[in-house]
Amino acid sequence: MHEKLDDLANQFSQIAHHYDDKHDDEEKPVYNACASLVIDHTGPDPDDVVLDLGTGTGLVALALAEDANYVVGRDISDGMIEQARSKADDSGIENVEFGSGEFRDLQYDGDVDIVVSNFALHHLPDKEKREAIEVIAGLGPRRFVLGDTMFFGSSDPEESLFGHEVNVETVGMLVNALTDAGFVVTAVERVHEQVGVLVAEQSNEGPVHSPQEDQ
Repeated sequence: MHEKLDDLANQFSQIAHHYDDKHDDEEKPVYNACASLVIDHTGPDPDDVVLDLGTGTGLVALALAEDANYVVGRDISDGMIEQARSKADDSGIENVEFGSGEFRDLQYDGDVDIVVSNFALHHLPDKEKREAIEVIAGLGPRRFVLGDTMFFGSSDPEESLFGHEVNVETVGMLVNALTDAGFVVTAVERVHEQVGVLVAEQSNEGPVHSPQEDQ
């Protein structure tokens, strides 16, 4: 892990014990709505293996474990991983695995049917986002569900929803990156003018969604 990610991992480890309650009154409903849409759109089958990247305290991973065969959570923060494992133990959920890994170094080489990520990809700059999406595509999942910060309107809003440093892209840029990696974007959900959910399917056919619609 390079120095910037190492610093980020340490920051999240320091707040891991209260991360689930840390968002302020304006952010929390948006964050929860985004996570709910990611869970709904993932829709795993009983024999599916789901990979949750940037799993944090396991909010999405643990919710998906009820319907999936197995869920693998990866995060750069040891503190967040410890919280996720503790929540799984407390809930008696056994078909989950949490461990260290990042978008371009997953530290997982098993089968993957669906990849999900909620509020994590934004920590990477544009070039590294594209590299991460290519790594995900290389796993061969039939579906990738991404919930994150993304601009539906102006790429330079007067007021940013989230105070911490994020690298927000337009919806069009993310759709283009997914399309270039071989995905077809099948759904775009706007949660907030700066937050959305993208659903992408693996296909050999051309894209069915026009990025210009969201710029």
